[in-house]
Amino acid sequence: MKKTTAILLALVLIAGITACATEEPTQKKIILSTTTSTDDSGLLDFILPVFTYETGWEVDVVAVGTGAALQMGRDGQADVLLVHSRKAEDEFVAEGYGSARYDVMYNDFVVVGPSDGPIEYINDVEAAFRAIADDLDFVSRGDDSGTHRKELEIWTILDIDPESNPNYIEVGQGMGATLAIARQMNAYTLSDRATWLNYPDKGDLIIICEGDDKLFNPYGVIPVSGHLSDSINTEGGQAFADWIISPAAQELISQFGVTEFGAPLFFPDA
Repeated sequence: MKKTTAILLALVLIAGITACATEEPTQKKIILSTTTSTDDSGLLDFILPVFTYETGWEVDVVAVGTGAALQMGRDGQADVLLVHSRKAEDEFVAEGYGSARYDVMYNDFVVVGPSDGPIEYINDVEAAFRAIADDLDFVSRGDDSGTHRKELEIWTILDIDPESNPNYIEVGQGMGATLAIARQMNAYTLSDRATWLNYPDKGDLIIICEGDDKLFNPYGVIPVSGHLSDSINTEGGQAFADWIISPAAQELISQFGVTEFGAPLFFPDA
């Protein structure tokens, strides 16, 4: 009887060991919904491996326009957001979709256009947009992104309907694709500086307007509220927010682009 019991116990132990050996280890993973500029610029490739190494959290990135990223948060399809449309971000949190918004970094927008075009280099974005509205080719992202919202904000300040310009085209694309179309058309467009600097084939496009305070471009991180869906990983979302505003991560951000461009592409702002 004792021998039989011992054999049974041994079999149970062997089965348990085998199950443990074949069982996948628990994976810590979050979904980050973010604007295309953080992805197109290469920033995420620069910082996310460090985040994963230091915290153990792996990150699935969904790079879309800020409007779409915020909607993913509302729909409970992301754990944390990294976006750049301050008014919309504050509304998102006020409506209960995000637990809080934290300053992360900033850069600026630039207006780019053909080097041989009629607009000479200026630092007055309203003057640049007025000139463009006078029948010049303009490619709009048209995707409810932070960049698209900034563009529409400027048209609104000027009380100009951009669609009254027959050469105004909305493409519904990310920043990289929009720049490609503007290059092909030799047209004007609004871009975040980081994506512009990293865009490989600018053709005859150059910066024709920069330095206006209206082109300021802040980024924020927002953990999505857990009450929206049982699938939201509030622990991981908050871990990412806490990490990206930490002194170590802010230092990383301050170094991104310095070697290649002589200055950071984003300035830490936590």
